[in-house]
Amino acid sequence: MKNPKRIGLLLFLIFLVSNSQAQHNMITPPNLKKGDTIAIVATARKNIDDNLKPAIDLAKSWGLEVVIGKSIGLDDNQLAGTDEQRASDFQTMMDNPNIHAIWCVRGGYGTARMIDLVDFSKFKHNPKWIVGFSDVTVLHSHLSNLGFATIHGIMPVNVEKASPEVEETLRKSLFGESLSYVVPCENENKSGNAEGELVGGNLSILYSLMGSKSQVDCKGKILFLEDLDEYLYHIDRMMLSLRRCGCFEGLKGLVVGSFIKMHDNEIPWGKTAYQIIADITKQYNFPVIYNFPAGHIHENNTLIFGKKVILEVGDKDSKVIFE
Repeated sequence: MKNPKRIGLLLFLIFLVSNSQAQHNMITPPNLKKGDTIAIVATARKNIDDNLKPAIDLAKSWGLEVVIGKSIGLDDNQLAGTDEQRASDFQTMMDNPNIHAIWCVRGGYGTARMIDLVDFSKFKHNPKWIVGFSDVTVLHSHLSNLGFATIHGIMPVNVEKASPEVEETLRKSLFGESLSYVVPCENENKSGNAEGELVGGNLSILYSLMGSKSQVDCKGKILFLEDLDEYLYHIDRMMLSLRRCGCFEGLKGLVVGSFIKMHDNEIPWGKTAYQIIADITKQYNFPVIYNFPAGHIHENNTLIFGKKVILEVGDKDSKVIFE
């Protein structure tokens, strides 16, 4: 007869594992509705120009109210005030139950300088959408590790040049409507199908977060990457570092957005950004989409990090479908 104590211990361990897995299910903030309020704040580079009217008008056309954070207009060299000022403004908007989403005004650099000054305790009980891209990747990755979905999309300073179609992808994401994309096939694509939570953002920022508590968790995920204004050998170094830290070992799929304004040395590196990524990841069997329309381009379509996506990479086109 089997030992009842061992059976009991085994059942207890199974319970712990299943409970732990349940706790890792990503929490999606409540969808917005007309009458809700969205706050515009600066977590990185300063925004002292009077350039927010297009973004405010867009939000109001969706039936939303807009609150401008105290960090807007602050000037501390490149940054929107001190780290403490930016963190305090972000904290205030996070903790305010009457604020239903936070829209980061622009990227640049500086979010990593304030992230450890922010207390997410109240956010965990009252999550809300955090929206932005580029340097806002710090928030995407950090909140992903805390178990919360975020929105990678255009920011207020981008609205004036964004197309109505791109603006609509942001509205759909905020209001919980269905979202999917079909993109043309690229030569570097690697065919296949995959399902998993979407994570990622700006490659340079993800690289800078390695070894910290905000480091991206790629295991079982689909990874999105984009970048701009980098030397090609930097792209190789950063991709190699992701591979060496095991990011691609348990990856389900890869979505590669825009890599624009790349630089080269007098002696050329010899590969494009997409060719570098293909070379670094060629040993893995996961599907890869290249030239997905998102990143530092006008056609910066919205992605929802933390939501499950279905990836279908075919010979004629590729699909990214959010469940």
